[in-house]
Amino acid sequence: MTTLRLFTSTASDSPVRERRIDKFADKYRQFFPRVFAYVYGHTHNVHLAEDLVADVFERAFVKADTLRNDEAFSTWLFTIARNVIISHARKRQRETVVDPDVLREIAPSGTSVEGDILLREEMRTVSKLLQDFPQREQDIISLKFDAELTNGQIAQIMSLSEPNVRVILFRTLRKLREQMVADRRA
Repeated sequence: MTTLRLFTSTASDSPVRERRIDKFADKYRQFFPRVFAYVYGHTHNVHLAEDLVADVFERAFVKADTLRNDEAFSTWLFTIARNVIISHARKRQRETVVDPDVLREIAPSGTSVEGDILLREEMRTVSKLLQDFPQREQDIISLKFDAELTNGQIAQIMSLSEPNVRVILFRTLRKLREQMVADRRA
């Protein structure tokens, strides 16, 4: 795990600033793996994901004083991550990559994964199918399976109600499942 230079303190730092830096460094260590998984799920490029995650945490550190409720940190951080990804996507066309957990969720019941090769092939298929879905559905899938957020957290990030997120998630997974079955028959 990388550590941002923002978190290193010097002898000239005030005790208040040092506590602020230490507190944020703890949040960084806690959330880095999930934010990285979320961003990597969108970029499928380790180096680009590292750069974007660094940007996410830099923006969060600079704006940390604007957060009123520390309990909402996770939702606030993933909102920043989502905005960074959207900004990057505007500059470049991005490739959607699906986590294996999505495949387990949409695979027809009774289907067993016979190995990593089949799983990777199905991941490619799902990634291609998901690229044709509306951006909102892609984001919800990514927040659910890459970032491992709850439906409530996704609702806050996406400015939707929790029941709406649940319905969109259900319908998107059902559409993916139906398209995968249709592709297998073809």
